[in-house]
This record gives sequence, structure tokens and C-alpha cells, in this order.
Amino acid sequence: MDSAFVDRAWDKWVTGNLGSSGEVKLPTLLEEGRRKFVALQIYRRFQSAPMDSAFVDRAWDKWVTGNLGSSGSPLKAAVLINYDPTGPSRLLSTIAEQEGIDLYPVELKQFIDFMRRGNLPTETFVLGSNQYIITSIHENWFAARCLNTTQPAGEGAIVMQTAVYVLVALYDGSIGSASRAMAAADHFASQLSRKNL
Repeated sequence: MDSAFVDRAWDKWVTGNLGSSGEVKLPTLLEEGRRKFVALQIYRRFQSAPMDSAFVDRAWDKWVTGNLGSSGSPLKAAVLINYDPTGPSRLLSTIAEQEGIDLYPVELKQFIDFMRRGNLPTETFVLGSNQYIITSIHENWFAARCLNTTQPAGEGAIVMQTAVYVLVALYDGSIGSASRAMAAADHFASQLSRKNL
């Protein structure tokens, strides 16, 4: 991070928030401090974004080529969502990548709200036109089955969370298909985790 930038920002902030006798203007201090903290978080996030997004784009394209689309592929669709559970709720999650499904912002917001509530075993979630119920929960991932599928063997989803992303991998089929989908999703999530993404 640029220390000169921080020094200039601090000097400007102190000048505007301390009275002439040195007393602190408390309401201004708290509000401005909160704004500066949020601005600093956003600055840090976007400072490293170009390199991170280039890596994610390349890794995604390579991963999608081997795991989606063709017959015999373990997945029918996948979505990669920017998601920081520790960040302020006003920082919106966005779709970083998607293949085989078209999610819209309203659907994404509902899914992210579901994730933030943390009531995984008691609620369902919707992606596209399908509603899913959680079947197993693990430390950084969970599996779900589709409730309104038209496929004879069923449909499912694997949802994996890394430091700043959520990967949703959708598949057709039952136990064998779920295992293959899990392996494919884990492979991509591992690539992101190695880069602390």
C-alpha cells in the first residue's frame, strides 16, 4: 500500500476533524472515520484486482473447458460469485464468471442473502428456475439436491466458499455424478485457495 497516500489522507483528515484548540469533533470523527475505513477497504480490494482477475479469468477458462459443456462432463453449469462475508453488506456481490446458466441480479441477491443468513439446514435456495435443499454441510462447502427437477436421475449443486469467492457447480444425476461434480468443483476451488482468493 502507498504510505505517502495514507500520510496525506491522515493529515487532511486530522486538519478537518480537530478543533483549533485540539478538541476532537466527535460526531464528525466517527462518521468520517467510518467512511475512511470503508474507502480504505475498497482501495485495498481494487489495488490487487487486475492481477487477481487475470488469474481467475485464465483459471476459469481452462477449468470450464475440461469440466462443462460436452457430453460426459461432470458439470452442466457453474457460477463464480465475488463474495466477502466479512465485508460490509453494502458491498454487493457480483457474478465474476458463469457458464451454462444465466443468473440475474435478483436471483444472485436472493442466493447471497440465503448464504448470509446461515440457516443452511432449514431453508431452501433458488438458482435459475430450480429450488434446492441442502443435503450435507461441511466446513467450506455444502451439497444440495433440486426439489423441482424434471430429470429422472435428479439434479444437484455443490457450493464451495473460498476467501473471496463462492463457486456454484450444477450437475445432472445422482451419487456418481455428485462425486464427479465435487471433484471438479474442488479442483477449481483449490486453485483459488492457493492464491488466497
